[in-house]
Amino acid sequence: MEDNTSAGIDFDYFMEDMSEERSTRVAGAIMIIIGSLLGVQFGILQISGTPDEILSGSLDFSERYSDVNGITISSLEGNSSGGDPVEGVKIRLLSEEGASTGRETTSDSNGRFSFDSVIRRTSILEFTHPGNVTMMVIFVPGDNADLAVTISPGEGEEQVDLSGESFLAESVSIATAIAFLTVLVGLAGVYGGVEAYRGDSYRRTWWLGFLGLWSRGMIFIGPLLILVGMGLVTLCRDQFSSENS
Repeated sequence: MEDNTSAGIDFDYFMEDMSEERSTRVAGAIMIIIGSLLGVQFGILQISGTPDEILSGSLDFSERYSDVNGITISSLEGNSSGGDPVEGVKIRLLSEEGASTGRETTSDSNGRFSFDSVIRRTSILEFTHPGNVTMMVIFVPGDNADLAVTISPGEGEEQVDLSGESFLAESVSIATAIAFLTVLVGLAGVYGGVEAYRGDSYRRTWWLGFLGLWSRGMIFIGPLLILVGMGLVTLCRDQFSSENS
C-alpha cells in the first residue's frame, strides 16, 4: 500500500507545515510584487519609447516629420531589358498644390534618392529626366518605407497617387493605450502582493494578482514569478483574515 511518504519525507505534513508558516505567505507576496514591478517597468518602457520605434519605421510622429527614401528604375521593355537603376533623375519636392518647397536632389548611380525631415502632409515628388516622361508622385511622407518610381521613355507628364489613407496615428494610439494598460495591471499586481503581505483579503489578493499576470514583465519571467507567488499564497489562504472579501 502506497502512502504519501517518499524518501523519508511526509509531503502532506510538509505542505501543511508550510501553509502555517507566515514566511510562506510573505515569500509569495514578494514574488507577486517583483513580477508585477517587472510588468510596470515594461509598460513604462513602452510609453517612453518613441513612436518610430513602436512602428519600426522612419516616422517621428511626435514632431510630424519623416525621412523620404526611394529608388528610380527604368521601365521594362519586353522580357530582356528594364528594371535598372536610373542615375541623374532630378527630383523636386513640391507642396500638395504643386508649389516649390526649394528642396531637390538627383538620383545616384544606384538610382537612390532621399529627403531628410519632410513634414508629414500630402506632398508631390516631381521626377524629370531627359527623354523620359515626367512623373508626379502624390504621397504622404512616412506612409511608404521606400518609394519605387518607374522612369519611362516618352514625353508629357504622368501622375501617380500614393496618398491613400494612413493608419499610423491609430497605430501609435493603440500602442500607447496598451502601454498604459500594462502599467495599470502591473500596479494592480503590486497592490495584490501588498494585500498578500498584509494577509487581509485572499479573494482580493487573488484577483489583483491575476490582473498582474497581464503586465508581461520580461515576457515570461514576471508572469512566472506571479504564478509561483499566487501558488504559495493559495497554500496559505487560511492565514488571511478574510477569504471571501
